[in-house]
Amino acid sequence: MRIMFLLLFGLIASPLTWGMSNQLKDNLSPYLALHSQDPVEWQEWNAKTIELARKQNKLLFVSIGYFSCHWCHVMQKESYRNPQIAALLNENFIPVKVDRELMSSLDAEMQDFSARTNGRSGWPLNVFITPEGYPLYALLYAPPQDFYQVIARLQSRWKEESSQLKLIAKQVADSGGELNKLRATKFSKAIAVRYREKLIEEALARGDTFNGGFGSVNKFPMTPQLAALLEAYDQAPQPKLRMLLNLTLDKMASQGLRDHIGGGFFRYTTDPDWRVPHFEKMLYDNAQLALLYLRAADVLKMPKYRTTAFEALDFILDELHNVESAGFMTSTSAIDAQGREGGVYLWDKETLKNLLSTGEYELLSKTWGMATPSVFEWGYLPITITEPSKEESETLKRIYTKLKKSRRGRIILKDDKRLAALNGLALMAFSEAAKVAPIYKPAAREVAQFLTEEMWHSQKLYKAKSKGRFTGEGELEDYVFVAAGLLRYAKLTGEQNDFAVAKNVANQAWKMFYTEKGWRQQTNSLLAKQLTEKVIGDSSVPSPSSELIKVSLQMNDKQLHKEALEALQSGFEEMDQDVFSYATHITALNTH
Repeated sequence: MRIMFLLLFGLIASPLTWGMSNQLKDNLSPYLALHSQDPVEWQEWNAKTIELARKQNKLLFVSIGYFSCHWCHVMQKESYRNPQIAALLNENFIPVKVDRELMSSLDAEMQDFSARTNGRSGWPLNVFITPEGYPLYALLYAPPQDFYQVIARLQSRWKEESSQLKLIAKQVADSGGELNKLRATKFSKAIAVRYREKLIEEALARGDTFNGGFGSVNKFPMTPQLAALLEAYDQAPQPKLRMLLNLTLDKMASQGLRDHIGGGFFRYTTDPDWRVPHFEKMLYDNAQLALLYLRAADVLKMPKYRTTAFEALDFILDELHNVESAGFMTSTSAIDAQGREGGVYLWDKETLKNLLSTGEYELLSKTWGMATPSVFEWGYLPITITEPSKEESETLKRIYTKLKKSRRGRIILKDDKRLAALNGLALMAFSEAAKVAPIYKPAAREVAQFLTEEMWHSQKLYKAKSKGRFTGEGELEDYVFVAAGLLRYAKLTGEQNDFAVAKNVANQAWKMFYTEKGWRQQTNSLLAKQLTEKVIGDSSVPSPSSELIKVSLQMNDKQLHKEALEALQSGFEEMDQDVFSYATHITALNTH
């Protein structure tokens, strides 16, 4: 398959005329609005844009990213604001900008295409799509010179033999479609246990026994996998698995992944030791990690994890909540108002000396290892290099309070749209926290009301709310995570009406997204061939198909039980190939 794509490149582009303009001004998506001043004539992904590509027989250049994505901003600065690159895109392609958080199903399909054709996925994701709606070629971040060469060669190739390239794209789409025929396997408890054991075995083989987590280059929390492993341990305790879980949870909470001044977790670290974060903070990470640490406090009998969970929830309330608008915002950017990566979270020596007494500064200098140069350009990250004494720890708490107060004066750039799916995850976390800390019950109530009274209308969910307006149709993940959140909230309140709404949303999810061919993630795809899957894998959030199965099995409804059990019969081939990517589905198997 990859060899086919090596044939796409050869000659240099020749300019054509173009008369469109950038359509992203005042867009409801903060991410798309950031691109409104690019010289690239960005269009939105819709039927009108695809029809334009058909009329002009041009490839669609679809660039997918999101507000807090570091490399998305880098590529914007290097390429999309480069006049030469912009001219080439404008003259020869239909450029389209997509906020992946508003079109998560399109993003999922393009990530699948990228992974199948070149073995890589991620963001920014740039996909060339034929006018007929077949993906042709995908690439991630590329330096401007390399990017220019790619688009110039592809344009030249398209000019010479577009018919052949259209055929290639259709063949690739058709080959992917062959995987989508459902084949049922009779479910049994023994099968569920076997896959649970395979998941544990794979986790122990992959796990970093020194620093915890998974990965030898960088470290993502991989919360869906950790949550599944925690449930596996609860069902069948194993000392080695407990050691890995404890080590991972402790390292994530104590090192650079966590914001020790303002609470909450960053997206990931660029090193395997959890010390050097990428500084974006996501609602979905912090909601999931709060749930994970709450559950770990119970399963592993470690009360300190509950404190970590509460601090993640406090970050959500402090930074992702606005009293003037219900619901939680999506993320905070890694870049500060001056364009400095990590600028909000890093501290230079001069600032610290002005804020602290001599004794406080000396203690902080020792604790943070400030005798050696920082690995960051803009200062030192609050992270413990030298363990303080008990007395020093009390002093550090007072110092951190000072730093937190000072940091409030720094401007944090935020993606302030409210997404149904992510607010569903937040509702799950606040509802669980409220069971042990009633102080969080008002937050759970507020987000539940936001989802049921604003986002849920006439048996349909909106995708998002931004700038006081609703946008987009809810996709599978929206229905599933909202149903899951409402179910947890109903268990908190005990109110039958809350259970009824949760059940209603879950029923709609089954009707809209589960077909005889498998799962689809949206109802109206503009691509020529819509992706359907026997089981959806975990990503940065749990598999929505597996989560819906779990939710349905917890509800007192025969029809939901029937549908969930039917869906559990599929996906075993996928799990056999990569058990780690289907961890949530294995939890669902063992829920029944």
